[in-house]
This record gives sequence, structure tokens and C-alpha cells, in this order.
Amino acid sequence: MFKNPVETFRMIGFAEGISFLVLLGIAMPLKYMLNMPLAVMIVGALHGGLFVLYIIAIVYMKFAHRWSFLKSFLAALSSVLPFGPFIFDAKLLRNQVNS
Repeated sequence: MFKNPVETFRMIGFAEGISFLVLLGIAMPLKYMLNMPLAVMIVGALHGGLFVLYIIAIVYMKFAHRWSFLKSFLAALSSVLPFGPFIFDAKLLRNQVNS
């Protein structure tokens, strides 16, 4: 699982992106429409942990794989946008194939 740092980064990004979409699309509507705040507490905590792990992975990729400041910044920015990690991943893959 941890032999390829890029694949590990991609897996973390995928999990973080899914958790963000679940938080926005399922947990928050449950909280505000059906008065079920437990969903946000659970999914929010999971998403928060994955977000921190994603940021740590970005820092690792920045220094270990010599990512540019712009690439690192775009990775971090993508984590706060719905579907952002998936779009960044698609761009990252396209750049890896073309390199």
C-alpha cells in the first residue's frame, strides 16, 4: 500500500474527496432537514482526520517529490472545493502520463 507514494497520495485524496461529498450531500442535509446532528459529528470527524492526512501528504509530496509551490498550493486548494481532489487527481495523472 505504501510502496508508491503517488498512489498513496491519490488514495488519501480520493478518501478525503468522498468524505467531503458525504458531509455536504448527506450528513448536512440530515442535520438541517431532519434534525439529526449525529451524522455531521461522525462524518465531520472522519472528514477532518482525512483532511489533515491529505495536507500532510501534500507536504510530503512537496519535499520528497519536489512538487512546485503552485502544484502544492493547487492540491491544498482542491481539498476545500467539492470534487476538487478528483479534478486535481485527473490533472496529476494526465501530467504523469505525459511526462
